Amino acid sequence: MGVNTTGNDTLRTLLDGRWAELRERTRKRLGVLEAPAPGLSREEHREHVLRQLRALASSGHSTAGFPVRHGGDGDFGGSVVAFEMLGFGDLSLMVKAGVQWGLFGGAVQALGTDAHHERYLREIIELDLLGCFAMTESGHGSDVQRLNTTATYDPDTGEFVVNTPNVHARKDYIGNAARDGQVAVVFAQLITGGEEHGVHALVVPIREPDGSARAGVTIEDCGEKAGLNGVDNGRLTFDNVRVPREALLDRYGHVAEDGTYSSPVEGTGKRFFTMLGTLVRGRVSVAGGALSATKKALTIAVRHGETRKQFAKPDGTEVPVLDYLAHQRRLLPALATTYALNFAQEALVSELHAVFGGDESDDQRKRELESQAAGQKAVATWHATRTIQTCREACGGAGYLAENQLPQLKADTDVFTTFEGDNTVLLQLVAKGLLTGYRDHLGDLDTLGMARFVATQLVGAVIERTPVRALLGGDVRDRAWQLKLFTDREEHVLDGLVRRLRNAGEDDAFEVFNNAQDHVLRAARTHVDRIVLEAFVAAIDRCPDSDTAELLERVCDLHVLANVEEDLAWFLGHGRLTTAKAKSITSEVNSLCAELRPRAAELVEAFGVPMEWITAPIAQR
Repeated sequence: MGVNTTGNDTLRTLLDGRWAELRERTRKRLGVLEAPAPGLSREEHREHVLRQLRALASSGHSTAGFPVRHGGDGDFGGSVVAFEMLGFGDLSLMVKAGVQWGLFGGAVQALGTDAHHERYLREIIELDLLGCFAMTESGHGSDVQRLNTTATYDPDTGEFVVNTPNVHARKDYIGNAARDGQVAVVFAQLITGGEEHGVHALVVPIREPDGSARAGVTIEDCGEKAGLNGVDNGRLTFDNVRVPREALLDRYGHVAEDGTYSSPVEGTGKRFFTMLGTLVRGRVSVAGGALSATKKALTIAVRHGETRKQFAKPDGTEVPVLDYLAHQRRLLPALATTYALNFAQEALVSELHAVFGGDESDDQRKRELESQAAGQKAVATWHATRTIQTCREACGGAGYLAENQLPQLKADTDVFTTFEGDNTVLLQLVAKGLLTGYRDHLGDLDTLGMARFVATQLVGAVIERTPVRALLGGDVRDRAWQLKLFTDREEHVLDGLVRRLRNAGEDDAFEVFNNAQDHVLRAARTHVDRIVLEAFVAAIDRCPDSDTAELLERVCDLHVLANVEEDLAWFLGHGRLTTAKAKSITSEVNSLCAELRPRAAELVEAFGVPMEWITAPIAQR
């Protein structure tokens, strides 16, 4: 079977999208960075990553997204792309860069005022000030609104007293804390005049200039992790640590010298979600980084599949394993979905840039973006975990060897499903947005609060769905039919969820919602699936080359039909497909795998993974 190994510049350009030039610059920067040597100790790996981080800062990589007047380039969306591209290299470096410039620097930028920007941003960009993002606590990860750390204002001294009241309030898994961080943006319950004002952020020094812990600060090392051991994760505990009043990042909440609190955002709940909304970039970045790691794994596995031969035809010719349908079914649907998520990520970053990259504020648009970011982060990181494992298995025993990179990719990306938001919790946030219609209700996000709101406020609307008979007919490769199928599934699942929750009363609201969580998660997932498909269709529509567009049409078909095949039980059980059509779906997936097999190399080469970072012997030609 012939293999097309010719590069497709049109395909690469389309995948690279709006920030194609930035992606190329980052590829070049990655090309001169040094990969960590095999067998490094944890301390050696951390030191190596810090050196590479400094090299990135020197190359100008760190300017992405920061204000021009403080040494940045002002490209908010570009900061996400710059992070995402580091996923082609050492993922420890990617994560440490994300902690320094995305989380720590991003928090100062988003939550601070001009005075904070003037004082900190240039030092953060140039890596003269290394910092931490101290939000997660041992007892509160997803439930950020109920963090236990306190920051109590003392008007007599004009200082905040930052304290860890119990073991559950210890800041945990904090990147940059164990070794390199000098300061931390600490999220704590703000208290002044005996009144609590919810979670706010303060810049708190954690080390002295000589590197020792500051008085009142206890720093512990999280130690060896399953992966990402070039990142110095640590634990922070504060024993009545005093910081000046100016340490409060007070864009959304200000404390005067006398302790008077004021805020431009009314209501603790609304203020909390406004603050967290400005940090949505982190979730978008993680989704992009996960996709980069997925692309790298697929590049290795497809290259291996084309050169590895097993068993012979009757004429004695050995067969490349990628010529076998079973092997194609392992890799090509995953490859197709990676394309779909790539285009969805591009659309999401563009929306992020539009919403947060300017001065205009549109609360509803922000709520929609936050929901979409949560959903795509969950889907993209689960896809990464599943696909990288599939690639490992597809490479047999060789895929288990460290030299072939897949084990490290698997270990380093495993945590992506739970950091920057646990995926299951994130899908519940997506469902909440669907259920409330993105209303201006910004109350508690806890399960009881959500259930009560649904029970008392939600009015069931009659959803106008595509007639079922229109779904039973039609060509399975017809794009309009596919879009109708995905839209109908989403609407039907959401309508069913509304019916389950509508009759909940005040006394049983929690139980009703809890018993419907499987339905909640399905509603969110089907919504994301539809959004991703629409992004793929839009990308094909803007493709300028007919041959490339036709190739993408088939890739999109494979993504759609593999998704449908995976959910056949639902489509059959709800009368959306006949048995005959369900069988035809499987047949079409097989046919599409055969059609795309000759262009598999072209499809992975278009990802543009720098070959300096594809060191696996099994991926060499």
